[in-house]
Amino acid sequence: MIPYWRLSGYYFFYFAFVGAFSPYFSLYLQSIGRSAAQIALLMSLLSVMRLVAPNLWGWLADRLGARVPIVRLSAVLSLAGFAGFLMTESPVGLFASMAVLAFFWSAALPLVEALTFSHLGAHASRYGSIRVWGSVGFILAVLGLGYVLDGAPIRTLLWITLGLLGGILVYAAVLPEGAAPAHSMNPASLGEVLRRREVRALLTACFFMSAAHGALYVFYSVHLVQLGHHKTLVGWMWTLGVVAEIAVFMAMPQILRRYSLRGILLFSFAVAVVRFLLIGWGANSLAVLILAQIGHGATFGAYHAAGVAAINRWFGPQLQARGQALYGSVSFGAGGMVGGVVSGYTWDSIGAGWTYTLGSAFALMGLAVLLAGWRPAVREA
Repeated sequence: MIPYWRLSGYYFFYFAFVGAFSPYFSLYLQSIGRSAAQIALLMSLLSVMRLVAPNLWGWLADRLGARVPIVRLSAVLSLAGFAGFLMTESPVGLFASMAVLAFFWSAALPLVEALTFSHLGAHASRYGSIRVWGSVGFILAVLGLGYVLDGAPIRTLLWITLGLLGGILVYAAVLPEGAAPAHSMNPASLGEVLRRREVRALLTACFFMSAAHGALYVFYSVHLVQLGHHKTLVGWMWTLGVVAEIAVFMAMPQILRRYSLRGILLFSFAVAVVRFLLIGWGANSLAVLILAQIGHGATFGAYHAAGVAAINRWFGPQLQARGQALYGSVSFGAGGMVGGVVSGYTWDSIGAGWTYTLGSAFALMGLAVLLAGWRPAVREA
């Protein structure tokens, strides 16, 4: 039996937290006097910790043959870390709180991804129907908070976000452990998998895709507010992107039957090249904003679903936790860190348009790596 609602509930609250934190926490930091460089540094700590924490926890989960205890520990300690924001506004205190939050919060998702595929077994194409509830949670959080923060003090964000972390803890407590991976007579080592050209190409391309999204995740809300858009519209734009993502997740079983993982990824990178140019230079136009946000269905929805599916196939059951952790570390960790930090230093010096153009260039580099390194003849399964 697939524990559909327990897994879906966890994704719901996990990404509801993302929907509250990623679009609006930069606005909170701005409201207490933090500079663009300080905001970028603090927000990029999430990416920095994704370089280390997922690999550590993934290695431990594979060694123990258990993922759920680590997911539960992550929920408790990330909530404790976030509580620090309620007690301090000093740069050192904010840095310490963000470091604790990021280290433990980033541990969970790769393990839950591996746990989900473990429960799905031969029904891996149903991943999208579970993961889509994370997108629903993101929408409700980002849209609801857009309305709330138009009339309420920005500090309200902290209490709402703390409650969402509490929801993560509740669902972490009821997640069932997955079946232990079957032992192969001649299992491939992690080094053997990583020596495959297409695996290295995918991970490198994922690094560039996350770097391309750096300015989006750190400064998109600030960008729209600076252009004179209301916070309610900011919420709607984030919501539109995730609605497009939901549509893609729901359609993934049909998409995977018609197109290869490589083809889906190449299309996603091509859309990203165009999308960030539109955001950088056309955000004054509502029509351009809408078009760019619909592109999120490709640049995150299709990209992420195809990426985790490729990792699931290539790394096998015994390396699954480390494979998903490596994917998260290289892409959302290293790539997100580089994209976020670079955008923090270019935002004030060269402006929003050229910062997003740099994001488009990152996506173009990822597209080139994928084309060169993952040949069409390579079998995906």
